[in-house]
Amino acid sequence: MIIKWLGHSCFFLEGSKKILIDPFMPYGDFNCVSDIVALTHAHDDHLGDTISLKKTTVCPNELAKLLREKGLKTEPMNIGGSIEIDSVKFTMVYASHSSEFSDGDKKLYGGPASGFIINMDDVCVYHAGDTGLFSDMRLIHDMYHPDVAMLPIGSRYTMGPSEAMMAAEFVGAPLVIPMHYNTFPAIEQNGEAFGSAIEKVTDMKVAVLKPGDSLNTDDYLK
Repeated sequence: MIIKWLGHSCFFLEGSKKILIDPFMPYGDFNCVSDIVALTHAHDDHLGDTISLKKTTVCPNELAKLLREKGLKTEPMNIGGSIEIDSVKFTMVYASHSSEFSDGDKKLYGGPASGFIINMDDVCVYHAGDTGLFSDMRLIHDMYHPDVAMLPIGSRYTMGPSEAMMAAEFVGAPLVIPMHYNTFPAIEQNGEAFGSAIEKVTDMKVAVLKPGDSLNTDDYLK
């Protein structure tokens, strides 16, 4: 699987299908054309270009209803559930965060914030969404055994680096990718320092990407 970071919390997974997660793309789309969009929650910095992309969108149930009113084909889910689309399995997992959908001047409840376990081509990816640290991240390891963990480190609105280090240990994925940082001054963090700290004390590898950078999971999961 090829994983490309488009900045903030947006990732492009390319394998047998092309999946765009949380398509807020402050640095551009880097010519990433998806088959499916996966949306963790309704905040503008995750919703991004979802509506204009007009792709099948996997997202929390309440948000799916709101997006359907905007003309999208949606696949509604809720935490703990799984669906399969074109041989890609999506499981929605808990995230400790809020969610609000902006519709003009109206602010609407967007359903629960969530994370995703995505299984494609024998690679299991955990995208934590926006979240604080919670101890049941250990269950994500025990239940799903992710190969890749995408974890927010920006602090203020999500976990910071210290909490994300513990989250990485709870989840236990061999490859960790930090996200949701340095997009705005309020969430500035040192990704390289975060990665070095984890690699000093664990066997995990950390890929600190720049927007537009990509990696092949085969290079890390041997």
